[in-house]
Formats: sequence, C-alpha cells, structure tokens
Amino acid sequence: MELKLDVYFTLAAAAALLVIGQALIDRVRFLSSYSIPAAVVGGVLGAIAVTAVNGFGLAKLSFDQSLLSPLNILFFTTVGLTADARQLKQGGKPLLLFLALVVGALVMQNVVGVAAALAFDLPPVHGLIAGSITLSGGHGTGAAWAAKFAEERAISGVTELALASATFGLLIGGFAGGPLGGWLIRRHGLKPAVDADHPTESPETLPARLTQRSFVVTLLLAFGAMAVGLALYEWLGKGPITLPSFIWALLVGVVIRNVLSFSRLYQVDDRTVELLGGLALSLFLAMVIMTLKLAELLDLAGPIAAILAIQTVCMVLYAVYLTFPVMGRNYDAALLATGQMGFAMGSTATAVANMQSVAARFGYSPLAFLLVPITGAFLIDLANALVIQSFLLLPWFNW
Repeated sequence: MELKLDVYFTLAAAAALLVIGQALIDRVRFLSSYSIPAAVVGGVLGAIAVTAVNGFGLAKLSFDQSLLSPLNILFFTTVGLTADARQLKQGGKPLLLFLALVVGALVMQNVVGVAAALAFDLPPVHGLIAGSITLSGGHGTGAAWAAKFAEERAISGVTELALASATFGLLIGGFAGGPLGGWLIRRHGLKPAVDADHPTESPETLPARLTQRSFVVTLLLAFGAMAVGLALYEWLGKGPITLPSFIWALLVGVVIRNVLSFSRLYQVDDRTVELLGGLALSLFLAMVIMTLKLAELLDLAGPIAAILAIQTVCMVLYAVYLTFPVMGRNYDAALLATGQMGFAMGSTATAVANMQSVAARFGYSPLAFLLVPITGAFLIDLANALVIQSFLLLPWFNW
C-alpha cells in the first residue's frame, strides 16, 4: 500500500518530531550535555520509523517535499536580514582565514578519500565521491557529479554510492558538531564575550519579548526579500555565472537590512528574525532527515564504509587541532569548529543547527554566526567546485 502524506501531514510530522526530539533532549542527559539539535534527534527517529514501515512492507510511506525549498530559502534570507554592514567589517580578516581553513579541509577530504580508495584497490573516483563531493557538497552536489561520472566514465552504482555517502555525512555532521563544540568549550574553560544584542540568558525567555508587530514586519521583509531574490535568480541567475536561488534571497536580505539601518527608516528586530530563521531551519532539517533513506547506508561496501569512518576521524582532528587554534583558541573559535564540522560532513543547515544548540547552552557568538552561514551557504560551493576540478586533473583520473 502506497501512502503519500500531503504537505499538511508532512508539516505536522516534522513539528511532532521537533517536539519529541526536544522532549528527549530534556530527559536524556547525554543528548543535552553534548548539544545534539532537536531536529537531528527527532529527524533520525522519524527516519528510523519510516525505514521500518517501508522495510517490513507495512506501507510505502512518503512525504510531500514541496516546502523544503521555501523553508531553506527563508532560513538563508533571515541570515541576510541579520547581516549589518557594521558587523560585516569584523568578518574581513577572520573570514579570509576561515575560508582558507575550509578550502584546506576540502583538499584534505579528497586526499584522504583518493588515498584510501587506492589502498583498498578501488577506482580513485570513489575516493572523490566519498570525499568533498558528498561530505561537503551534500546530496545535490553528489548526485550531479555522480551523473557526470556515470555518463563520461560509465561507472556503475556511482549514484547510489553518492547518495549513501551524503546521507552518512549528514547524520555524522548532525551528531558530531554539538559534542565537539561542547567538549572544546569545557576543556578550555571558554566563555562568550558579552554582547548586548545577544545576551547569554536562556533562549526560552526570548519569545516573551516579541510583539505581533515585529513579527509581521519581519515576515514582510523576509517574504519581500525572497520574492525579489527569486525574481533576480530567474532573470540573472541562469547565465554564465550561476548562483543558487537562496543566495539571491540572502543578498537581497543583506541589502534590505543595511538600507533600513543606514537610512534609519526601521530598526530590524534581530530577535524576531532569529526566531523566524530558527523555526524555518528546524522544520527544514527535520523534514530532510526524516526522509533520509537509511537503508542506503546498509548497502555501503566495507571499504567505502571504512573510508567514510576515516574521513570522520580526520575531520574531527582537523577541526580540533587546526581550525580551533588558528581561529584563536577562544569561544568564537570553538563555535567556528562546531559549524565547520556541520557543513564539512553535512550541510550549512546542520552547521547552524549545531551552533544554535551549543549557543543555547553556553552563549552566543556573533562572529561564528556571521562567518559560518556566509562560508557554508556560498563560498564553500565555489571552492569545492574548484578543488574537485583540480583533483580531476591528476593522472589517476585520466580525463
């Protein structure tokens, strides 16, 4: 029996998983101590349930995914609406330094992947797929490159390998980022800098300060930025230089924020923007994870599973012993390492969810919440494309 849930049941399921995930975090010390996001906890439970239902033949369960793109775009739009130019000045040198570390991680993932593939007597292309293509690129990038390899090199099973590797990365990124950040903070006794706009008080107190007016105005700004951004994408975004649609919405959000800020026409309420963005992010991530095909992970051959395990260990070591010290060994550096673990093994949404979970427990980091979305949403895709193309020029690939 095929059972396809419509958009309303899909939303209800995602919201229920968020509630269940948060309830488990409140009751299970391990989850709260290691700052696992509620969307990850609930989403994984949902994915297990769906896999069980499908696997035992009870029903062929599927969800309506039409809201995934709007929720993703809404989240990145709110990132743009919080990007005040006066804060962006602070991101100059740290942004370049963090970007260099991100590029270094991309290179490392492919070096490790190709070297391990050769050691296991696998085609080196498998190493790239189990490298930055899927781990930093995600399902979309993995599927695109897999199609290219299948067409040009007639490699069988490459699409399944890409999707399984991306699924593995998303789960590891969601579960490893929070514990990594919490461990660094506790080990080094780190504390956030005092920030008047983002005090370290419990986030549960924030909604009481919101007003209907601020929420409605924020919706107007966000939806307006999305509408204009997507129009620009249709008009300009499909030429020789392409950018994802959400980047256009993010950039329009940045323009709106700074025009209002410098003209003093309206002071954007950051708390309301963050609440809206957090809601969109949580629903998006819960929907993505609950629809993962966990059965694909069981199809990973032993050598590929070993490569992905090695990649996980290497990325943890990279974040702890390179990203954290290079970025200053302070609280901001710990949150940046948390975010990097999220998008280097999963996605930008996972990275931000990890940081939000850590920040809710230990305190806010304006620098980390500025650099990670900018790097993970835009710059990493451009850097990854260049890194992958560079590796394809190596003699092992004979392109």
